[in-house]
Amino acid sequence: MQKYNLFLILAITVLLSACSKESGTDSNEGIFSNNTPGFYASNTGNGSNIVLTGDNYTEQTENPFINVSEEDVSTFSIDADGASYANVRRFIQQDNVLPPVGAVRTEELINYFDLNYELPTGIHPIALNGEVSQCPWNSDNKLIRIGIKGEQFPPSLQLRSNFVFLIDVSGSMSNSDKLGLLKEGFKYFVDGLSANDRVSIVTYAGSAGIVLPSTSGDQKTVIKQAIDALGSGGSTAGAQGIITAYDIAQENFIPDGNNRIIIGTDGDFNVGPSSTEDLVSLIEAKRELGIFLTVLGVGRGNLNDAALEQIANNGNGNYEYIDKLEQLKKVFIYEYNKFYTVAKDVKVQVEFNSENVEAYRLIGYENRLLSEEDFEDDTEDAGEIGSGQNITALYEIIPTNNPNYDNVPTFTIDFRYKEPDSNTSIPLDLNIYDTGNTFDQSSDFMKFTASIAAFSMLITDSEYKGTSTYNDVSNWLNSTNLTDPHNFKSELKTLVESAEQL
Repeated sequence: MQKYNLFLILAITVLLSACSKESGTDSNEGIFSNNTPGFYASNTGNGSNIVLTGDNYTEQTENPFINVSEEDVSTFSIDADGASYANVRRFIQQDNVLPPVGAVRTEELINYFDLNYELPTGIHPIALNGEVSQCPWNSDNKLIRIGIKGEQFPPSLQLRSNFVFLIDVSGSMSNSDKLGLLKEGFKYFVDGLSANDRVSIVTYAGSAGIVLPSTSGDQKTVIKQAIDALGSGGSTAGAQGIITAYDIAQENFIPDGNNRIIIGTDGDFNVGPSSTEDLVSLIEAKRELGIFLTVLGVGRGNLNDAALEQIANNGNGNYEYIDKLEQLKKVFIYEYNKFYTVAKDVKVQVEFNSENVEAYRLIGYENRLLSEEDFEDDTEDAGEIGSGQNITALYEIIPTNNPNYDNVPTFTIDFRYKEPDSNTSIPLDLNIYDTGNTFDQSSDFMKFTASIAAFSMLITDSEYKGTSTYNDVSNWLNSTNLTDPHNFKSELKTLVESAEQL
């Protein structure tokens, strides 16, 4: 019997080793199934592998270079999410592996960070800025940065709020990094409520239930006791939970107020409508109600990132991933203002001047691309921007040999947004000139965001990473001097060093 067991162990070991070599896991490559629950395996750097079953990511093909002679306009929806960065950080910091390619969305890595872009001063709730510099990973090319900043509501002017907490309490949420983490976060959130705010709590497992009817924000002890009492167990009727949450939000709707559902889940929906397509259809039918959505993803092993991102994208919402306590504080305390939308359906259209630009490539935003016709179509959904929030987009361009490049705009930003309670978009535009800056002469905003883009391309082994190295990224980050009150930018520098070791 002992000989048989030894033979069985050896056979399994050989089989696993062969599978690992066939799949490339011995070279730090992740394996996962696009759009379907799969697994991810990666070498940890110390010779062992970690396998996470059930995570669901959607891998996007990177945007290619497009010739201006064929198409001189690029259109996309903004993406104010930060989920991808926190999830990437979790892979590197906690699991000691590089993330699967599908988990990396470059725009979310960039937009995770607060930047002190100039606030709007005119009649519009958003401000635009931009610049051109030499591209740091390809000296023959140039880099374009487009910055957007939402107006900052002072606390005295914040709208009355009707919040509905929709919390997944199914069996898959029992781990401490899921329901336990969310409960702490929602209690942080309660501390920021005023007597003018109201909170309801809806939970779902095998079915949906109302744990707390609409309650004044000054009843903090009552609300926190309801949160503390939450436990997990059962299957996951996510769609029914969403329907119930919207019903409660409608019943307590505050005209001219801030009406928002905050959902916390791992996205492991398995009862009722549960496919990404079904859930997106459900959310699309609800988004015209004037109710906004914040999606908080948690956990590992069965994280349905693909579904959660699409629910947020299509529900007038944003998506954040919670990987640790400090991230809870970022979402619920430091950036509480983002729960107030200042502009919705925000679209960007960039027109490149063929005198200065031969070809261009949008870095990231692969699943936010729009057709040129969508730009002026007010029925076409797009992203939202919260109070004081910043959004950045980068393009790498192949310049022409125009000696008089500084006499004409290199590109024009056309921009459309809607007021939170309006269905009619408002246009803005801005011309950006190339002043001939090298990368070293560019702004700290350019250096910082370009560093993140390069980091993203390195951890995914992008074909567009050029000459960039982890050491380059570290040097570029160290050359910046941006405000960092909560040390998230400093943490990024450590994350780059850790990724290099992997």
